[in-house]
Amino acid sequence: MNDTPRPPDRPIARLLRLVLGNFDAPPGKRRIALALAYGALCHFVFAAAVLWMFWTLYNGMTTAFGAVPWPWAALTNLALLLQFPVLHSLLLNGKFASWPARVFPEPYGPVLASTTYTIFASLQLLALFLLWTPSGIVWWQAEGGAKVAVTLLNFGAWGFLMKSNLDAGAELQSGALGWMSLLQKRKPNYPDMPQTGIFRFIRQPIYLGFALTLWTVPTWTPDQLALALGLTAYCVIAPRRLKEPRYRRRFGARYETYQENTGYMLPKRTGTR
Repeated sequence: MNDTPRPPDRPIARLLRLVLGNFDAPPGKRRIALALAYGALCHFVFAAAVLWMFWTLYNGMTTAFGAVPWPWAALTNLALLLQFPVLHSLLLNGKFASWPARVFPEPYGPVLASTTYTIFASLQLLALFLLWTPSGIVWWQAEGGAKVAVTLLNFGAWGFLMKSNLDAGAELQSGALGWMSLLQKRKPNYPDMPQTGIFRFIRQPIYLGFALTLWTVPTWTPDQLALALGLTAYCVIAPRRLKEPRYRRRFGARYETYQENTGYMLPKRTGTR
């Protein structure tokens, strides 16, 4: 448990220091080759997952490549929907949280754990949005001014999500922390409890942003509704049940005070009537 706050550290400055440290990495051909190769894999899979997720959601899940015959497609789609929140949570909580650190032997495994976790999560997203079998039913598709308006809302939701990830620590969220720490032959410096940027107003902006990307789309299908309902339920319930207890164990009274003073997904009202 860590009740002692660190000195204030701006997320962008911290990220820049980490990136610039790569240019002064200690020698070690094997270590450097592994770090660069694993980093390239991580960012390729991460970018592919985010871009394909954006495109598939934007088109109401109609661009997914699954081709399972119906009604079996309903079961495979349900399995794809459940695998992301279930595995995502298992690899962050309890005894399964140590798995990403075991992919590589000591001393590389623990250093690369955050990069490994990002690769796992990205592959899960790719599986969900690539292998989903579309129903072929389109309920509504925005056109003209309505499409422009909804698209702007969608871009705004994605911008909110990206800003939230930056405030939480872009190096951790993108997987860069692990491989860059290995490259620089040092212990990963995990970001402190996020309280800056959007986190000043709400405790769970990443989950809120993720949920908003599900609902601000110009094409609505039964697939999109099922996905939006399922993942939104996860975004609302999981942080309170899993993430926040983990943060209370890690940061102690600091996080409890933060919880009391900061809203969950909506800012707390200030003042009295």
